[in-house]
Amino acid sequence: MEFQDVVRKRRMHRKFTAEPVPAAAVDRITRNAVRAPSAGFSQGWAFVVLETPEDRDRFWAASTPDSSERSERDMSAWLAGMRTAPVVILALASKAAYLRRYAEKDKGWEDLDEARWPVPFWHVDVGMASLLMLQTAVDEGLGACFFGVPPEHVAAVRGELGIPDEFEITGVVAIGHPADGGAKGSPTRRRRRPESEVIHRGGW
Repeated sequence: MEFQDVVRKRRMHRKFTAEPVPAAAVDRITRNAVRAPSAGFSQGWAFVVLETPEDRDRFWAASTPDSSERSERDMSAWLAGMRTAPVVILALASKAAYLRRYAEKDKGWEDLDEARWPVPFWHVDVGMASLLMLQTAVDEGLGACFFGVPPEHVAAVRGELGIPDEFEITGVVAIGHPADGGAKGSPTRRRRRPESEVIHRGGW
């Protein structure tokens, strides 16, 4: 597929068919993720790939509110669609890996002071890796959706999947063959901002 077609066709899919995702496609998706740029080539990322029904169920059980929890939004339609994804990949970031990397001789910092960083590049870089996964999924003829784990469920997900303390969950990518009928996303309710509003040449 031409690159511009990949960019144009990429969207968040929230429901998937029962057709399995080929192992080769999953391998290519994760292989491309680690080709993302990372500050200082720190590569402070990790990816937890869940492909079996049992492993996916463990994730959804840990990350989903139970019936006793009240929510400001009804997420039942979203959850019902997302749980049909045959592949779920957690994208993790290690802040410590970046702090250690920039304390090495070739970077010149002698401490691990987080205040030196203008933004948390560990999450920025994992975000770029996640976008490569989304784009590779399109190129494979698949659909995907990037989403986050609610803060109140992060500890349960970490414990259930054995995620080391060093790593934070930047987000999750669900992958599969797109199906009709998933929860509608914000683009159905909001217009895309025109380039004239967001692109400023030579200054603001």
